[in-house]
Amino acid sequence: MALISTQTLTLKSPLNLSLPSHPSSQSFSLSPSTPHSLHTPKSTARFSARRLVVSRATTSSAFDFSPSIGEVLGEVGIFTAAGDPVRFNDLLDQNEGIVVVALLRHFGCVCCWELASALKESKARFDSAGVKLIAVGVGTPDKARILAERLPFPMDSLYADTDRKAYDVLGLYYGLGRTFFNPASAKVLSRFDALQKAVKNYTIEATPDDRSSVLQQGGMFVFKGKQLLYARKDEGTGDHAPLDDILNVCCKVPVS
Repeated sequence: MALISTQTLTLKSPLNLSLPSHPSSQSFSLSPSTPHSLHTPKSTARFSARRLVVSRATTSSAFDFSPSIGEVLGEVGIFTAAGDPVRFNDLLDQNEGIVVVALLRHFGCVCCWELASALKESKARFDSAGVKLIAVGVGTPDKARILAERLPFPMDSLYADTDRKAYDVLGLYYGLGRTFFNPASAKVLSRFDALQKAVKNYTIEATPDDRSSVLQQGGMFVFKGKQLLYARKDEGTGDHAPLDDILNVCCKVPVS
């Protein structure tokens, strides 16, 4: 299934999603300026073998992934927001039902609070279509609970990937350039009102203690059982897949 194309937007200067310096602050700013400093983490060998099953093509679709990607992802262990360990095998429908997996950047990302808010508002439509909707974010379960309680967001649909294992398996983008300088990040400016509403109760305390996690990008995936039907990797911060398009994809899947 081909990926829905998106229009490339350009910025005269890079987008800076700056976070407040004081942990108790709930304010944030969106300004077209270059961040003063950010430390890029040393490269690691996490899940290096599993990375091989993912194509690194710039434009992603279900065809870019190995047919076994559902099996590989199924073995990845994450946590519920309550702190219980769980594998993706337990989250993907064993009866070939449709599951939408939204991978957020991290729980302290203001754009991810906006996406989580949109997911919550759309959940009833997905439920009525018989589609399971889950969200996964980078960080520990206690960080996930901060988002769940303050946004709020249903805890039984929220999961924490502490080591970014699922992100590695799916080949989601990571790095300074993708986070702050990608033109696709400009899309968030068109949703500024929704962003402001979503972060009304925002706190930087939801940011992972491992600050290297803020360089992680997210994505959106649709599975039928362990078969990958749709894949989209966020090109930059706030470059989220339109949920109406995702719902249309789910509704067009023939019933087994």
